[in-house]
Amino acid sequence: MPGNLTYEELAAAVAEERIDTVLACTVDMQGRLMGKRFHAAHFIDSAYKETHCCNYLLATDLEMYTVEGYESTSWERGYGDYTLRPDLSTLRVCAWLEGTAMVLCDMLDHHGHAPVEHSPREMLKKQIARLNEMGYAPITATELEFFIFEKSYAQLHDEHYRELKPLLHYNIDYSILQTGKDEHVMRALRNGLYKSGIPVESSKGEAETGQEELNIRYGAALETADFHTIAKHAAKEVGEQQGHAVSFLPKWKIDKVGSAAHVHISLRDKDDKPAFFDKDAELGMSELARHFLGGLLKYAGEVTYFFAPYVNSYKRFQKGSFAPTRRVWSVDNRTAAFRICGDSTQAVRIECRVPGSDVNPYLAMAAMIAAGIKGIEEKLDPGSPSTGDAYEGDRKEIPTSLIAATVALAGSEMLKDAFGEAVIRHYTHAATWEQECFDNAVTDWEIARGFERA
Repeated sequence: MPGNLTYEELAAAVAEERIDTVLACTVDMQGRLMGKRFHAAHFIDSAYKETHCCNYLLATDLEMYTVEGYESTSWERGYGDYTLRPDLSTLRVCAWLEGTAMVLCDMLDHHGHAPVEHSPREMLKKQIARLNEMGYAPITATELEFFIFEKSYAQLHDEHYRELKPLLHYNIDYSILQTGKDEHVMRALRNGLYKSGIPVESSKGEAETGQEELNIRYGAALETADFHTIAKHAAKEVGEQQGHAVSFLPKWKIDKVGSAAHVHISLRDKDDKPAFFDKDAELGMSELARHFLGGLLKYAGEVTYFFAPYVNSYKRFQKGSFAPTRRVWSVDNRTAAFRICGDSTQAVRIECRVPGSDVNPYLAMAAMIAAGIKGIEEKLDPGSPSTGDAYEGDRKEIPTSLIAATVALAGSEMLKDAFGEAVIRHYTHAATWEQECFDNAVTDWEIARGFERA
């Protein structure tokens, strides 16, 4: 099961004073863990059934600013409550924290206890249910890339995030020598997650100075999103424990490779057999796989916001950076937006290389499934795979800015049908606000460029 504790095991650990704190967490629009720290005795007594939170948790930005204009909640509506219902199947030891357990909660309407439709976890659940009705289950995996810096969050904050220095000083891609130097962070992270029931496979140096990648075993889509979110949270806490800031900002410096969060997906049928595999088909790709991929290609522009939700997200899309810029698919080619991995084997799957490390995995997977379902329904064919350098040639671009992605999101009939118009209006409003905040900012670049010379 996704967690590694039952309720009964938690109660026993509390009685034996091995666990004294339970983190009851929900996931906000930004993909962060929000919630409460319960005394464990109170949690096992009553809070395991439900608790509550302000409904602004799905209507704020990264700064926790109460953004006006949302239909779901506002000052005019008084910012009421949501009910948080712990999903006890996600109950786990939180091994990187002393005496602590964690559980993920679903967001429900406070009065009727209906699921909150624009909650990221609910959005993914809805798309999984659609696939289940068709006789399929999504199997996914994500890759987490991030940078480790020499100084702590507090130090960098006080210095206004200037003179950022990664912990390691040159490209450490696959380097065993260099990754030994940040092993005090990565070993603690791998072991802490594994002991918490997260099936960590490995970590490796990534293609930049001080950049790491964490890989977690593939699994059911909701489970994968849960694991991704917990691992991202843990990376920040473990880094802080070791005196280092860990950042998932996709592009912290223009001449540095950005951080991605590639998403792999395939489907299983009712007999738990790989539905994307056909041994007699070209590349081993079944007709179902081709239709799913066709949907991803056709609707890539409309779902890009769910892969790249901030202004900074689009700074990562640079030629020659291993971040895609064109809506093409290829076979084992890291320049394409969609890469076929494991071709001609039962492990054949689609890797979406568009999402950055700032992605909310629930939203990204939900959007991918929605596009894939539409591809199946419309029997879309992706055409022939591209070859060579996908950065070159006359190919359709991925939206190159948050503005362009927001326009595509707002006009997407496919997404409105999949999630509901109110949900798409909600996230369109979030995207619009993010752009407005940036447009109202005066950047260091503007000052340095024009302070004297303008």
